[in-house]
Amino acid sequence: MEIYIPIILLFVLFLVNVPIAFSLIASSLVYFLFINNSIPVSLVMQRFISSASSFPLLAIPFFIMVGSIMNYAGISRSLLSFADSIIGHKIGGLAHVNVLLSTLMGGISGSANADAAMQSKILAPEMTKRGYDLPFTAAVTASSSTISPIIPPGINLIIFALLANVSVHSMFIAGYVPALLMAVALMITISFISKKRGYKPSRSEPAPAKERVHFFVKAIPALFIPFGIILGMRFGLFTPTEAGAIAVLLCTIIGAFIYRELKLKHAAIILRETIQGTSAVMFIIIGAMVFGYYMTLEQIPHQVAAALIDLTDNKLALLLLINLLLLVVGMFIEGGAAMIILTPLLLPAVLNLGINPVHFGVIVIVNIMIGGVTPPFGSMMFTVCSILKVRMVDFVREVAPLLGALLAVLMLLTYSEGLVMFLPNLLK
Repeated sequence: MEIYIPIILLFVLFLVNVPIAFSLIASSLVYFLFINNSIPVSLVMQRFISSASSFPLLAIPFFIMVGSIMNYAGISRSLLSFADSIIGHKIGGLAHVNVLLSTLMGGISGSANADAAMQSKILAPEMTKRGYDLPFTAAVTASSSTISPIIPPGINLIIFALLANVSVHSMFIAGYVPALLMAVALMITISFISKKRGYKPSRSEPAPAKERVHFFVKAIPALFIPFGIILGMRFGLFTPTEAGAIAVLLCTIIGAFIYRELKLKHAAIILRETIQGTSAVMFIIIGAMVFGYYMTLEQIPHQVAAALIDLTDNKLALLLLINLLLLVVGMFIEGGAAMIILTPLLLPAVLNLGINPVHFGVIVIVNIMIGGVTPPFGSMMFTVCSILKVRMVDFVREVAPLLGALLAVLMLLTYSEGLVMFLPNLLK
């Protein structure tokens, strides 16, 4: 029983709001210092340091830097104008623009919290000015941000690929169809709500073709970034890590020489934000690797796999159980940490029943994104509510139908492996 003490301690530390990385490291040290002290502490520290010595992990700071550059490069405003010209004339136009902008931005920022913060500052004030209720605006902004990390180069896609030892390229390609389905489901739900409440479009009539072409041409440099990355990886021009560096270069060129909004004065701010973001993510990953070392020594993943298979050897039933587990855990633990902790535990059972690991990765990431907008600890919920000064109870009331739409997509993705794997199989 004592081998499970670190896991119990981990959840206790989470519940008392100890930072995720410190919770992981403290729980691991309790095991290595007091439960299994046969392993030298120096070996544990070596494991701690070597966890960061992974070439694919270099992609993380690059893509975090891309998200930071984007905020100062004028890319978001260009995409906003393009999205408004396409769908701004629909009832609930700005709410639709909110979703479409997150979908377009996903291939550039790859971060749900970055997307939620940006839209809270740029688009949400305009929505409330046009008559949208503030809690509804917050709910749409948080819900739409769940799409961003599922479109490449989402950081969670990279992390899962490393955890499950699958191709980053396959994970990237697999993200497109689920993200588009989520966007469509949210926009259908928004249409019903907007008609019921009489939310007006952002423009009285559809944008003229000339205007749409103008904004599309202006947005082409920004839209090229994700497709350029995918094509380069597809044809073997560069690795996922090198793709991150190329994305930084492309964003810098576009922001400085095409949109002409990125200035030298932004360099220090971008570097600081990149260092802060990378430090937070890497500290969690390193803590999780050490915690994973403890679980591997005690064969806990195999025990969990055996327990799950004892419950059911039916693939469909197992996926339902895993979905329920991930949704509940996602309500209490930050998404990235939940994925890092639970993937090594659940993967053996999933592989044993012949479930494709890339398909499973999409299920996990969609789950943890939904967890990001659910109480009590959803990170995007906190981001949006704090910036827009919305009470959590009001947010929860407004986000419920949007969560329903996302859960419907999750069920579709869970039981339609062919839908998720269509593009990865096509582009092998």
